[in-house]
Amino acid sequence: MGLWLSVETERVWVRSVQTRMVWSYLLLIVLVVSVLGAAFAALMWNYYYGSAKSSVEQRVETAISLHNRSLSSQTLQDQADYLLNYMVESGTTRIQLLNSNGEIRIDSDGFSPNIRYSTGDVKTAMNGYKGSWTGEDPYFGERVISVTVPLWNEARVVSMLRYTSSIERVDNMVQKIIQMATIVGFAVVLLFLGLSIVLAQRIVKPIQELTRVARYMAEGDWTRRASKRGDDEIGQLAETFNVMVSELNKREKLKNDFISSISHELRTPLTSIKGWSETLKESEPTDDDEEVKLGLSIISKETERLSGLVEDLLDFSKLSERKMELHTEMLDLNGPVKETVHQLAVREEGTKVRLLATLESSPILVQGDANRLKQVIINLIDNAFKFTAAGGTVRVTTAVSAEGAVVTVTDTGSGITEEDLPFVMDKFYKSSNSYGGSGLGLAICKEIVELHGGEITINSERGIGTTVKVMLPILCKTEASD
Repeated sequence: MGLWLSVETERVWVRSVQTRMVWSYLLLIVLVVSVLGAAFAALMWNYYYGSAKSSVEQRVETAISLHNRSLSSQTLQDQADYLLNYMVESGTTRIQLLNSNGEIRIDSDGFSPNIRYSTGDVKTAMNGYKGSWTGEDPYFGERVISVTVPLWNEARVVSMLRYTSSIERVDNMVQKIIQMATIVGFAVVLLFLGLSIVLAQRIVKPIQELTRVARYMAEGDWTRRASKRGDDEIGQLAETFNVMVSELNKREKLKNDFISSISHELRTPLTSIKGWSETLKESEPTDDDEEVKLGLSIISKETERLSGLVEDLLDFSKLSERKMELHTEMLDLNGPVKETVHQLAVREEGTKVRLLATLESSPILVQGDANRLKQVIINLIDNAFKFTAAGGTVRVTTAVSAEGAVVTVTDTGSGITEEDLPFVMDKFYKSSNSYGGSGLGLAICKEIVELHGGEITINSERGIGTTVKVMLPILCKTEASD
């Protein structure tokens, strides 16, 4: 039920994203098509109607330049006769002679209907200027472009010439062009709508798959992987997601292995402690002192072992939370190394493994925390003892190289396999030939060394031995003298 709800939620979310993308693309293309369509319509409008108006104005100007002198010296009746005799042209242009009040005296058809115009062009001409007007003729019922010019007699307007041309064909042409542009615009919008849906699906499907895989992971199925679709950003996201899942799987396995291992490591000493504690509790005062001593010795060792495990866990917790603090000071690196070697020399007798030390003759000055550096060296020497058979050797050396101060721990033990070597310093990792422990020792050593600004490296060969090298920044002589 939970998985079904998750899938339904995923589908709703994906649909929402896809819808938003489609609407965004659609609004964008509608805006672009609208702006381009409006610009195109304005261009066509100005072109056709401007051409028609220019044609009429040109006729008027030509007529005035040819006939103005003759007309201005005649009476209104003579002007009408002159218009019919000399100014009538074949074509669609209508010429009208109006008196000063806008009433028609004669038109190019020879009629003088009782009509009085009050359109914009006529009003402008009454004031002594050339006027133009576009609209439906109030008496002939057709759309026209009209241009009217005044005819002067001395200082007053005595009549007006009105040229009109029908623009119905222009209207039809512009209407067809706008209709075609509208159809093309709708087709473009529909085309881009389809493309936006396809594009949105191509973008959303990989995201949908990633979401589905994440849902399965939330349900506990860590075997799912996202399919990589191309080498674009989403493909890289899918690849990164798969890498993340692999890392999480690896960490989950390490965590489970660690929990299993640490549980066993804690159970073993606790069992010994509990068993010997009950034995000692039930023993009679007259019992053999040797058995008591043995029991107390085992309890002490197992307690110490438990303490070490707990310390490793505490150190790991501090390192993970970045809460480990170093109390650094300028010190001679030979000091902590020498103290640690003397401290662990007692193990030679029990393990039959020789512990040798070769220290630099001159002081090696570093800025470090002596206790934490001793913790690193103890861990490295302890590991060397664990994996070195009786008769072997563990050698500790200090030196100065071009990289800085160097502490080297070399053993003649069993070595580390090539498969395990790259991972031995990973958290919770335990090699195939591990002798127990938390799997945190080397990881903690690495963190401490890196906190000092240093580096730790391991070289090993199976059956030959292992060499661990710790390199730390060395203080210059000028710093030392300061």
